[in-house]
Amino acid sequence: MSSTAPPGPTGLPTATATPPEAPAPASARRTAFAEGFDQLRTAATTEPGRLRIIGAVLALLVVAFGAVTAWQTTDRASAADDVLTSSQPLSSDAADIYRSLADANTAASSGFLVGGQETPASRERYEKDIRTAAAKIINAAANSDPDSPSAETIAELNRLLPEYKGLIERARTYNRQGFPVGGAYLRYANEKMQQDMLPAAEDLYTKENQRLEDDYADATAYPWAAIALGVLALAALAWAQHRTYLHTNRVLNHGLVAATASATVVLLWLVVGHTVARSGLGDSYDHGVRSLNVLHDARIASLKARGNENLTLVARGAETRKEGGRTYDAYDYSFQQEMNALGKDLTRAGQLADDRTGEQPVTEAVGNMTEWKKRHAAARDEDENGDYQAALDKVIGTKGATGECFDNVDANLATAIGHEQTEFRQAAGDGRDATTGLPVGAAVLAVLGAAGAVLGIGRRLSEYR
Repeated sequence: MSSTAPPGPTGLPTATATPPEAPAPASARRTAFAEGFDQLRTAATTEPGRLRIIGAVLALLVVAFGAVTAWQTTDRASAADDVLTSSQPLSSDAADIYRSLADANTAASSGFLVGGQETPASRERYEKDIRTAAAKIINAAANSDPDSPSAETIAELNRLLPEYKGLIERARTYNRQGFPVGGAYLRYANEKMQQDMLPAAEDLYTKENQRLEDDYADATAYPWAAIALGVLALAALAWAQHRTYLHTNRVLNHGLVAATASATVVLLWLVVGHTVARSGLGDSYDHGVRSLNVLHDARIASLKARGNENLTLVARGAETRKEGGRTYDAYDYSFQQEMNALGKDLTRAGQLADDRTGEQPVTEAVGNMTEWKKRHAAARDEDENGDYQAALDKVIGTKGATGECFDNVDANLATAIGHEQTEFRQAAGDGRDATTGLPVGAAVLAVLGAAGAVLGIGRRLSEYR
């Protein structure tokens, strides 16, 4: 039954207006990430899609493994090179600065004891030591960063060295003229050396040694990130091959086998190379750096002992020290302290020496030190009995003097240091070179491995076409 609209004013039916339908709301535009995720999820429901995802993940893992291996081995090789060519030489330079300053001070006091005119040999030794210290300070400044902890110490030494030289020249001038004030200037110069310059040089030595320790730590740190990625890549490749076997009953997939072989070579190269590098660097530290540190300390102790021995005669009892209720000559007391330190350092150096070549000069230095103590005791007896000239002859004389013992100790220690330096360079060089070619090799093999993974998966994909 149909219905009509009610009649209008003219009696004719009129049409009823139907309101238009509201337009459907426009759906929000989806992000590229959401669409890509949906496509990936859809692809994962089919075997070809799953294979493509597996191939991409395998390639990414192998490339990441190679990249991280190249990065970490490059960093460690750089740190090992710094150990060999930068931080250890600078540590030795810092020790040489200390030694040169202490020896210059000793040479100055020795020349002063001669009288109005020092010997050419004494003068030349002092000048050589000052030149060496100045050159080493300049080298340290050139190889240190302006904001490094060592920069301020180097600047302080650079400022103090001319001041010390000026005091020594004044002491010499007054000494040649026979004025007692020359001795006062020498003691003041020695005070500046002992209280300002040598502590600054020791501080520089400590800082450079810390820098050396830091470089060793960087060079020997295990590349855990690279190793973990390598193990993960191999596990993923093994799983992919097992999955392929289950789906096709084929034992080998040539592309995946090639990728596995590449990753295995890189991982073995990384582990073996780093182990050998650690071993070489460890040897360079145990049989080089540790021995060098002790030998440098021994040489410094002998220099300070010699300087105090000379100043005992220069001061003639003007400086005293009270210890345990007794009064001692301050310089002779310091001499005894330094000789005790020298004895301990030589004992330790003998224990660290790992061959006859390194042990022999240390043993000879011990014998020289023992004789030095005997001669020093005889010189002190002469001085305390009022025979100053006899004491002077026993200290700076041409025959049978303590100066001979000191020179022999210093020469033997220099020989031992030279031997340990050679051992250090050889062991550190072996450690640095153990990973030569690994960064480039890892990158190349990673690319080849990723290509093998992609080709291997591509071979499976071709079966679905």
